[in-house]
Amino acid sequence: MCGLSTPETLEASLAAGADLIGLVHFPKSPRHVDLATGAALSRQARGRAERVALLVDPDDALVDAVTEAIDPDWLQLHGAESPERVALLRARTGRPVMKALGIATADDLARAARYAGTADRLLFDAKPAPGAALPGGNGHAFDWSLLAGAGRDSPFMLSGGLTPETVAEALAVTAARAVDVSSGVESSPGRKDPDRIAAFVAAARAAATGAPAGKIAPAARRA
Repeated sequence: MCGLSTPETLEASLAAGADLIGLVHFPKSPRHVDLATGAALSRQARGRAERVALLVDPDDALVDAVTEAIDPDWLQLHGAESPERVALLRARTGRPVMKALGIATADDLARAARYAGTADRLLFDAKPAPGAALPGGNGHAFDWSLLAGAGRDSPFMLSGGLTPETVAEALAVTAARAVDVSSGVESSPGRKDPDRIAAFVAAARAAATGAPAGKIAPAARRA
């Protein structure tokens, strides 16, 4: 559950059973949280879910400040960071790194191989339009058939335009091991809706386990 910015929506995400919560530190984003807010939300989630700090092409000073303040379990790099930069930041922080990659064509997917051995997890997101202000969180999906069944062999994470209504189809097509949502559970940009948060997690878990939505087996709750 990415782009959380208030204690209430963070609590709704934890109550719904989200395994990871994302805190965005990128001023251009409507989901941006400053370091003090991010630190408070991180403390709220500590021990209840893994905490992800999302950054876009950060310099070393920003990475150090975010790591110290937020103390994330993961870094998510959502810019044009090279494989070499990913490896350097992984070593600098001692944290696993999730690298987001924009996908629109099979060529984009092929380029993901460059990050093998450097990123701990790949996040396939919809490629933004040229000149877009944000690298993600735009509410657009890409052609999931490009990843048809790929998740059976590769533990990637899927993002891009997912909603409570579409996540089951996305999982069925791609066999992704995990999903990332932000705009798809919002009532307006940056404003998370607790009801949609709960509906999304229930739909994703139902699709992953084969149980009807709202009747997830307890053992599968934190799959």
